[in-house]
Amino acid sequence: MALFGRKKKAAPAPEVVEEVPTLPEPPAANDAGLREWQAHRQWVLDQIEPLPPFGMQVLDALGLSLCEDIEADIALPGFDNAAMDGYAVQAADTWNASENAPASLAVVGEIAAGSVADRALAPGTAMKIMTGAPVPEGADAVVQYELTDRGVEDVQIFAQIEQGKNIRLRGSDIEDGEHLMSAGTRIDSRTVGLLAGVGIDKVLVRPRPRVVVIATGTELVEPGLPLGDKGELYDSNSYMLAAAAKAAGAQVFRVGAVGDDEEEMAQIISDQLVRADLIVTSGGISQGDWDVVKAVAPSLGLVDFAQLAMQPGKPQGFGLIGEDQVPMLMLPGNPVSSFVSFEVFVRPVLRKLMGVEPLFREPVRAVTNTIIRSAPGKAQFLRGEVRTDPGGRHTVDLVGGPGSHLLGSLQKSNALVVLEPGTEVVPAGQTVTTWMLTDD
Repeated sequence: MALFGRKKKAAPAPEVVEEVPTLPEPPAANDAGLREWQAHRQWVLDQIEPLPPFGMQVLDALGLSLCEDIEADIALPGFDNAAMDGYAVQAADTWNASENAPASLAVVGEIAAGSVADRALAPGTAMKIMTGAPVPEGADAVVQYELTDRGVEDVQIFAQIEQGKNIRLRGSDIEDGEHLMSAGTRIDSRTVGLLAGVGIDKVLVRPRPRVVVIATGTELVEPGLPLGDKGELYDSNSYMLAAAAKAAGAQVFRVGAVGDDEEEMAQIISDQLVRADLIVTSGGISQGDWDVVKAVAPSLGLVDFAQLAMQPGKPQGFGLIGEDQVPMLMLPGNPVSSFVSFEVFVRPVLRKLMGVEPLFREPVRAVTNTIIRSAPGKAQFLRGEVRTDPGGRHTVDLVGGPGSHLLGSLQKSNALVVLEPGTEVVPAGQTVTTWMLTDD
């Protein structure tokens, strides 16, 4: 027997295969190799999480989504107060009063808004009182000035006043402890007024998304500068998209136009991640040799590029960029394509980030005044002008041609006419679906 056993070899450690993160499986393409726009939009939205709640001053929270239920800590009004300038009285003292036989009462005091009476009101007397001032103890009505001679030491009252007249009772508007609003309520100017009225100065809301807008193209020139002679164009897209994002409630940072240098583009996108909840680019995602966004985005995060069954807006890109996986929506560069893509994809993403419902434009049915023809196999988003007659009937006319560069017709439109892929011809007099392009 050996004194020492032969040392056994250790079993080899299992090979660790590092899992490479990927985006969730995107929607499948149809037989034509195109992805349906509704499926793509839902796939994008499924990867967006609402921003975490944040405490904010009520005025700064305008347009944002409430993340808490609100109950009143006080009643409104908080005390019985005068609804009119006039005289606090006991209604019984005005019995049978008229212009021919007025009731005469001694004026024993005056109560301004923000002050209280120094005594209770005795029968046979009156106190001058201003709108909003607390009704003195003993009074059960207020006679408006117009029914008196506005006397100083004695007042003549020319009409009989019923009990409770011109008095706003405590809690008649809001009761102490009453439920005022629920989480999910979007704060508007009336909401701000109510919150302030019950003494609330801060609320928990989802903040405005920080949106970085970048346009691409060496040919783009900043408005206000002269155009050169090398086929240069003014950068309209970054301005239009920034304005659209701002109108949708976002805090916007417009980077402007970036050239077609891949290294520069990658650096700019990386630099913007620190201040972005969403990055929106336009241009550089199609099939060209200089499509810089499509070239650099895969090195920055998880990305997906697709051709959609829609016109305009066929090329679309989505990504989760950087360590924090900031969502990035990459839109086509033609102005109308870019705008339509914002309406279809970016605006719903912004509303989900803010926790605002509904996510999508409410469809409005309108009767078309002319025949509409549509290319088969693709959803069409056409510019239109919707008019509403006094009876509430909506009609629509198309504005401009099919070109995705037509800024003039885009500005003249107030709606998008949405035709699904199976539509080829819509006769005049038929109804179509429209999205009204209102800022809300």
